Formats: sequence, structure tokens, C-alpha cells
Amino acid sequence: MIPRSAVFALALPFASPVLAEGFLISPPLECDLEKDCYIQQYVDSDPSSDAMDFTCGALSYDGHKGTDFALPDRARINDNIPVLGSAAGRVSGMRDGMADSGYSSATADDIDGKECGNGVVLDHGNGWETQYCHLKQGSISVKTGQEVALGETLGFVGQSGKAAFPHVHLSVRQDGAVIDPFDPDGTVTCDTPGDSSLWSLRPEYRGGGLISIGFSDAVPAYNAIKHGDAAAPSLSVQADALVIWGHMFGTRADDIINLSITGPDGMVISDDVTLTKTQAQAFRAIGKRGRVDWPAGTYTGTVTMIRGLQIISQRSTDIEIR
Repeated sequence: MIPRSAVFALALPFASPVLAEGFLISPPLECDLEKDCYIQQYVDSDPSSDAMDFTCGALSYDGHKGTDFALPDRARINDNIPVLGSAAGRVSGMRDGMADSGYSSATADDIDGKECGNGVVLDHGNGWETQYCHLKQGSISVKTGQEVALGETLGFVGQSGKAAFPHVHLSVRQDGAVIDPFDPDGTVTCDTPGDSSLWSLRPEYRGGGLISIGFSDAVPAYNAIKHGDAAAPSLSVQADALVIWGHMFGTRADDIINLSITGPDGMVISDDVTLTKTQAQAFRAIGKRGRVDWPAGTYTGTVTMIRGLQIISQRSTDIEIR
């Protein structure tokens, strides 16, 4: 057991401006941030009880001390997505054995004091360390004291500990103080990212976007979307309705979500939905009831996320109606 005050506690002091002094990191996942994964939250750059990310955006929450690389849904946990060491180092602590149950009022007591869930800490020397949280139960493949290389597998992405969605929470610290790898010198630059970075190749900042889209024959339950069970692989010509839905992260008030369906005979339905509040995640759906059998063939659903006058995310998907 690792002393949680030394390794897994989440309440760590923020760093004063620092220079990286040659220490660089790589992302803990190999994935496409516009298709296979996304960054849900960044380090909280606001010292007050409010929260903001390093661009003054809303992708953080009060006291958040890491970068959350997320998977689209819980079903992807079964794909055993490797969590990679972001830099070469020595394993200074690890924990495994916690269930991927996610965080809720029912699990809060069991998780108290073990918010990181299954995790690994790497010591990189010169006071630098990285921590990887919420790994899949039973997946950790390294041991305390082991030397690991850059990009070596530490375990798989899970949802253990205080995790509302499947992701790996990457924390970077120097001498115990939290460092934002997107802003290591501590200079917050609203709207335009600054020049300082700990990334060997800096991941592109996305202030929001689509996580997944799909077809169904009714508006799906939100839990079904989050679990990866909502998208129908095909539909019958006798389906009661034809629905296209989109699951999004980082939504803001006044964002416009355009959803549309086209079929063998042209446009089936199209509508704009204006969002009324800022949310970490949200979903919207539109559909049309079938009064007669749907024409057989290929249908295309498109979801477009618009902020101001700019399209910030767009995806399309096809379904066969037989």
C-alpha cells in the first residue's frame, strides 16, 4: 500500500512559474484526439473557487490537477487501450485491484482517500514525476522500482477511483508542485495558447467537440450513449422512428448543434438546436416518425457543432435500412 498522502492525494499545491529545463513528455495514449479520444479537462489555472483551463476556457473544474485523456464510452474499456509512460523513469508507486465502477454516491465511501483509483507514479529525476490515474482493474504491468522507457505500457485505460467517465488522468509535478504541461511557466494566455510547453509534440487544444454520433429508432437514454450501447447497427423499414443523436464535450451557451438525416429520396429531417448553458458533456437528438415503411437503402446522419460563425466539430455516419 502506498501512503496516499505521498502519492495518490489529489490536493497538491500549485507551482510557481518554472522552466522545463529539458524535461519533456509525450501523451499517455496513442489516439486521434478528433476520433478515438479527447481531452475532457485540463489543469485548473484559476486559484480562486472558480475554474478555467490554460486558455481561460471552461474545460476544467475547481482544483483539478491534471489532464484527462478520455475514451468515447465505457465499452472501449474492453478494448484494453494502453496507457503509456509519458517519459522514461522509475516506478515509485502503484496501486491495482480497484473496480472500474465509476464514481457515484453508491461508491463514494469505498473510493474516499483512493480517488486516483488504480494508478502508477513515475520518478523522472530532478524532482519531476508523472502520475497516471483511473487505470483498468488488473491491468497494471509494472512494479515499484522498475525502470520504464518512454512509451512503455503501464496498464490499460479504465474507470477506477473518482472517475465519471473512462479516461487516464495525467498529473505532472516538480518537487511536489503541480505543473500544467500546457503552461509550465504559469502564464495564462486567454484564447491563444502561450509558447511554453512540456510536450515534445503539443496536443492541439480543442475547446469542445463531438465525442460520438449514431442512429437509433428512438431518442436513446443518456446512459446508453455513455456506455456505448445507443447506436443501432441497422434498422428495419418498419422502424417506428429514425433518430440521429450527437454526444458532445465542452459545450457552451449559444453553441448551435445542427443535426440532419438524408436518405435515398433526399433530405429526411434537419434542425438547429441552440444550447442554453455551458456543460462538460451533453447530447442532443432529432428524429422523424415513420408513417409508412421507410424506403430501403443507405441513410446518412450528420451532426455539426457551431460556435460563433465557426464549425468546431462535425461527424457523419451511415446506416442501412432494410
